[in-house]
Parts: sequence; C-alpha cells; structure tokens
Amino acid sequence: MQATPQISQNKKADSCADCPIQHRAVCAYCEKTELLMLEAMKSYKTYNAGETIIMAGDEMEFVGSVVTGVASLSQTMEDGRRQMVGLLLPSDFVGRPGREYAAFDVEATTSVTLCKFARRPFEKMLEQTPRLRERMLEMALDELDAAREWMLLLGRKTAREKISSLLMIIAKRQNTLVQIEQASNLKFELSLTREAMADYLGLTLETVSRQINALKKDGVISLEKKRHVVVKDVNRLLNETGDDADGGYFT
Repeated sequence: MQATPQISQNKKADSCADCPIQHRAVCAYCEKTELLMLEAMKSYKTYNAGETIIMAGDEMEFVGSVVTGVASLSQTMEDGRRQMVGLLLPSDFVGRPGREYAAFDVEATTSVTLCKFARRPFEKMLEQTPRLRERMLEMALDELDAAREWMLLLGRKTAREKISSLLMIIAKRQNTLVQIEQASNLKFELSLTREAMADYLGLTLETVSRQINALKKDGVISLEKKRHVVVKDVNRLLNETGDDADGGYFT
C-alpha cells in the first residue's frame, strides 16, 4: 500500500489533483474549473490525537473532508455521560451545509488532517454546482447506511463479530471494491488504538485484545508492525462479521 502524503498544519493546498482522497471526497465529480473554485476557499489543518475539532453547539465556520486519520463523533448527555455515535474516516465529510451550529462533538482519535472549506462560500457553490450537490447526496445516503450499520454493530453482534466488522469497514475504506474482491492478502493500516476500538465498540480493552488475538490465532488476520493488518482470506473475514453474503444480516 502506498504511503499517504503528509500535509503540514495550515498549509495551503497545492492542487486537488494531488489529494489522496480525490476519488472519494465531496469534490470527486467536480470538473477542473470547479476544483479551482474549491481551492480558492480551502485550507489544510492538522489536529493532534485527543484534540477537539468541533464542539456540539459551536457555530460552524467551516465544513470539510477528512484527508488522513480518524475522528470520533460523540454526544454528551445532561448527566455528563458521553456516547460515541460514529467514526469519521478519510474522505468523510465534516459539518453540514445549511446548518449553522454543530450537532455533535468531533474529536481527533488519531492525528487528523482536514481539508477545510469556508462554510458560506461552500454553501453558495453548492447551490450553483449540480455535480457537488449530487456527490453530497450520495455521501448523505452512505452516512445513513453507516448509521444503520452502527446500530446493528452495537446492538446485536458478538464481540468477535464487532471486531471483524470494524476491520472490514476500515479495509473497505482503504481499498477499492476490485482490490477487496481479488485480494488474497489484503492489507490495510489500522490507525485506531485498541483503546479507541474498545470505546467505539462498547467493549473493554481486554475483550478487544482477546478477540484480535483469537482472530490471529485462527488465521483470519495477521499483524505487521502492530498497525498493519493482513487479511489472507477476505471471505473468511466477511463470514466472521455475521453479515450474510447478500449484504443483509442474519437474525
């Protein structure tokens, strides 16, 4: 797997053509002139792991895409309890055009680089650019599917199925469908720590470690340098998720 280009904090973008997420981001369908318009309103910023990117209730001055890293979406209840409600992975969109205030806390789980667009100019461009609106609609529908998958993941799956499902989600985001279907040794970077995985999945750290070790022992996965996962048989990992072959779920 090719290394992801590193982007220094607050560095002005050189070209959208060099972006590692260009084929999956909100600007994926934009033509050259439209990309130039986006470049005029964008900037990069990097957040350290544990740093707050957005707090619920904040006025949204920007929207943007995750270029590298992983961020968490969470909500704090009145009694102070905090519930993680999702993850933002590379190419996921941060913020909502037309929404002035943030609905959730967004925190960098790992070091995160955002491609940020000034919100009001982006909203104006969205009104005038059908390709951008089409891509935003697709991403909104994908996010709805992800939310439903999240409900199933937390509500009905076993610990082993939760770990396998998370690994499969990350693998899909870092590889094309063709790569996944044809791979005999699928590789991807597991940027989340085991502590973050436990928090995300509602498991203990000990359970996460035990299940990962069990998947390794059973030959489903192997680890290289702690952060790189190798899947020798994608279908076997899919079977471990508890999802059926038609994309639905066992009941």
